[in-house]
Amino acid sequence: MSTCAVIPAAGRGTRLGGDLPKIMIEVDDGVTVWDLLLRRLRPWTEHVHVVVSPDGEGPFRDLAAGEIAAGAVSVSVQERPTGMGDAIFGAGAHWAAYGTILVVWGDQANLSPATVREVLAAHPGKGLTLPLVPMADPYVEYELAGGELVRVRQSREGDRCRPGGLSDVGVFCLATEGLREAWERFAAGAAAGAATGEVNFLPFLPHLSLAEGLPVTVVPVADPDEARGVNTPEDLEFARRAHRRRGC
Repeated sequence: MSTCAVIPAAGRGTRLGGDLPKIMIEVDDGVTVWDLLLRRLRPWTEHVHVVVSPDGEGPFRDLAAGEIAAGAVSVSVQERPTGMGDAIFGAGAHWAAYGTILVVWGDQANLSPATVREVLAAHPGKGLTLPLVPMADPYVEYELAGGELVRVRQSREGDRCRPGGLSDVGVFCLATEGLREAWERFAAGAAAGAATGEVNFLPFLPHLSLAEGLPVTVVPVADPDEARGVNTPEDLEFARRAHRRRGC
């Protein structure tokens, strides 16, 4: 099973008060979120593709110059901030030849190597595989019933998530066969998010389960810290402390 990691990383992180893409933020001296993600992904994937913003392209290419020159990493540009789905499927030419994509948000500094390994080991080669963790106060909540993924609630779009609900950790494993066509069917009828105005990627996941009939594999994650991206100065300080504690 050949796997391409796809990292949508066009976000600037305005809540952090900086002008760099979040994937380029340092969590330690000379260690960026990108460095951490690459360490997690390199042992388990054949290639890594990163989607950046127009003004982030040059700085990121400089940061990842060695891996790009070696052919291990490729880069594309999302010209306008129209959502994660647009970023992922706009880069389809870079991952279509692989059997599986592992989508990873570009700010997941707390993702563990074990989760990446376990997700890819559990993926049956079809459908979608999701690492999910119970959260006291989830920002995003996944509702499953009878082996199907029936709904994804998103706080940022005005949904109310339930205490103790299952959250993602910013990682989504999907078989690529027929995936672009499924996205096109979904996007043709999907309503834009109430707050963002975007056709969001997360509601595409229950569409794959319910409308496309694809199997859903859930990988339990025990540590809710893995769900914490780097969105605020508090998140960044948390990631820095966690990195110092882990030492890697």
